[in-house]
Amino acid sequence: MTTTTAPTDIRVVVVDDHQIVRDGLVALLGALDGVEVVGSAHDGRDALHVVEESAPDVVVMDIQMPHLDGIEATRFITGKHAEVRVVMLTMNEEDDTILSALRAGASGYLLKGSGAEEVHNAIRAAAGGGMVFGASLAGKVASYFASATAPAQAVDDPFPELSERERSVLHMLAAGRSNDAIAGELYVSNKTVRNTVSTIYAKLHAAGRAEAIVKAREAGYGRA
Repeated sequence: MTTTTAPTDIRVVVVDDHQIVRDGLVALLGALDGVEVVGSAHDGRDALHVVEESAPDVVVMDIQMPHLDGIEATRFITGKHAEVRVVMLTMNEEDDTILSALRAGASGYLLKGSGAEEVHNAIRAAAGGGMVFGASLAGKVASYFASATAPAQAVDDPFPELSERERSVLHMLAAGRSNDAIAGELYVSNKTVRNTVSTIYAKLHAAGRAEAIVKAREAGYGRA
């Protein structure tokens, strides 16, 4: 007799200060294949406690909330729990807010009104180490990255503290590769890539993947 092991569901926490929206998201996400909602929170401060207790893979986070907003909550969460990914789900599409979320460590940014499939894809991408933006935002984010130019003083060696392997990984991060893709290209294990990425964060003083990518793109990394 043989048995098969079902793939592990992605553990998700929902954070939103509006109960109707929060309850709706919990019901929506709980009905998706491969997703398990393990907790919900009514503001950023509550989110810190829920994340600590439930150990999610992904947090779906609103931005404008009382006590502690979603960006600050994201900064706390990604700073303390590097393995937890945060996907912002908000009405705010201002450039400064999007960039602040990325610098805080968010792995994705969607607008409320996104379809269930788009949210599902964002959660799976974030859980897999990738980054994702809503269709209406992708062009805006791409334009920001494309317009970032390397500073003159950083042309030869923008990050001298990095090893050659770390620079290679950073180039691939900046180009939008997931950890799985990087591991495949370098013929190394996922664990090796995760360890290398963590070292890069520490050396660049980056709170998470998004901030490291912003710094790398500004220095000219990730370009064809």
